[in-house]
Amino acid sequence: MSLTGALSNAISGLTAATRSAQVVSSNMANSMTEGYGRRDVELQSQDTRGGGVSVVATVRHREPALVAEMRDANADRSAQSSVAGFNTKLEQLVGTPDSASSLTSRLASFEASLVSAASRPDLSGRLDQVVREANSITRSLNTASQGIQDMRVSADRSIQTAVSALNTKLVQVQELNVQIAGGSAAKRDVSALFDHREALIGEIAELVPVKEMRRPNQGVALYTQGGVLLLDGNAAELAFTNANTIVPHMTQAGGLLSGITINGVDVSVDPEHGPLRGRQLGAFFEIRDDLAVGAQAELDAVARDLSERMQDAGLDPTTPTGAAGLFTDAGAYVDATNEVGLASRISVNAVVDPDRGGESWRLRDGLGAAVRGPVGNAELLHSFASALSSTRSYASGGFAGQIAAASDLASLVTEKFGSQRLGAEQKLTFAAVRATEAEQFLMADGVDTDRELQRLMLIEQAYAANARVLQTVDDMMNALMGALR
Repeated sequence: MSLTGALSNAISGLTAATRSAQVVSSNMANSMTEGYGRRDVELQSQDTRGGGVSVVATVRHREPALVAEMRDANADRSAQSSVAGFNTKLEQLVGTPDSASSLTSRLASFEASLVSAASRPDLSGRLDQVVREANSITRSLNTASQGIQDMRVSADRSIQTAVSALNTKLVQVQELNVQIAGGSAAKRDVSALFDHREALIGEIAELVPVKEMRRPNQGVALYTQGGVLLLDGNAAELAFTNANTIVPHMTQAGGLLSGITINGVDVSVDPEHGPLRGRQLGAFFEIRDDLAVGAQAELDAVARDLSERMQDAGLDPTTPTGAAGLFTDAGAYVDATNEVGLASRISVNAVVDPDRGGESWRLRDGLGAAVRGPVGNAELLHSFASALSSTRSYASGGFAGQIAAASDLASLVTEKFGSQRLGAEQKLTFAAVRATEAEQFLMADGVDTDRELQRLMLIEQAYAANARVLQTVDDMMNALMGALR
């Protein structure tokens, strides 16, 4: 081999060793960086007469199956977290049975106040206490109902935020596809662009279920698991109209709340079968259109049952048929055909409430009584108490058809909300464990710092060997030049 060939070989070796050292250093520096793909330098022997080695490319290593599993696990954790948060707040709205401020405790206190007033109907203080306890029930139902609608509004706003984020991220992935294709064609290292694109797709996958398809020139296309196109060349455009206010009767099925469109086409948001199911965006729709609506229906059933017990025909001889009873629908008779949102409108009849110009003695003598009756007459108070404790068939809600007392329905609803919260937390725990395991598997497949240190030692040896060749060539050249002189 000529001195020129040896010199060329050594220089190419030094170049390859330098590039390899840079890649190893990057691997070690980013060993704990989320989304970082381990790099290797691909070398190729030169076929020229002088020989040597050339750097072909920087190869990024990332196991697609593990990446897909991590995305799916993280997305499931995010969705379950949203659902669990809703159920936790829902349980707090109605309270737990051991709480003095819970719906069941307030009903028990109301029933006890009626019994107490019936024992001494002449005492106005006890009659006033019945009114206060009745007001505490209506306020509890009003507050819980408003809390549910607030959570629907929050979910609706979260949908808007998610749609905006999706549109932005899809465009960014589209731009990265172009940059990666151009960099690959120019033989540049595009590993960092791959990392960024993978991270963006992971963020998209938390919002909607994504299937990634490879395209020429290192590009990717994105579809939902239901086959809806999100990106293939150009990014799709998602649209959603946010509602500033939501009341109980507003639903997407009724045309009063927005759904999702992709490129102008309506997409199903069904939590069981829709193409967006199982991810955070799907969870927001489930909260807004399913879970919250169901919870409102249960509260409305409690309000209806309580109201109808207190306005049954014959219960109060002083009130005509169709007149409002002790509990009203915003001051009016409670009509079963207008049940939706009743929990938000239920109130105590103003004629018995001293704080609104009424008189509590009407609880004893009749809501429609023209004058006071005998102060010792407790018949109507006993009738009110009996109406609460009597067993009857619930007319609506998830427990429709069951036969029990008024307080039993409140207990059943409270227990249902608590059970939903517990079930949601269990699903969240499972999803969190799964996500943690997926992340650990992916990290185990990533950068091994011990292995990288071993590689670095070999690179140092190769660098030293090539440097030694350069020194030897230099010595030989100096010797030749000295001989010529």
